[in-house]
Amino acid sequence: MKKLEITLRKTETLKAKPDWNNLGFGRHFTDHMFVMSWNSKEGWHDAEIKPYGPFTLDPAAMVLHYSQEIFEGLKAYHGADGSILLFRPLDNLNRLNRSAVRMCMPEIPAEEVLEA
Repeated sequence: MKKLEITLRKTETLKAKPDWNNLGFGRHFTDHMFVMSWNSKEGWHDAEIKPYGPFTLDPAAMVLHYSQEIFEGLKAYHGADGSILLFRPLDNLNRLNRSAVRMCMPEIPAEEVLEA
């Protein structure tokens, strides 16, 4: 398997930081998101960290017609030292891959996605 190349496109404007004392799951989102494409010829490719925002779906996308989808999100926490900590990110990616096998979808390169 070839090494996954990841493009970084930074946003021009950062969101205001949330109040650390009033955080909650599903209420605050990052300034960026990681996306990549897959096809049978190239496998996983066009990996990109880009500004957070809506993405376009083709009306023929399988998820809209056959409900074949997997969605995983990572939880991040504020560390006592001011750092940002991810909660078991590799476990999360491995769970995504177990779901992919059950859904007959291609697995992701978990270690490389974690690096992204």
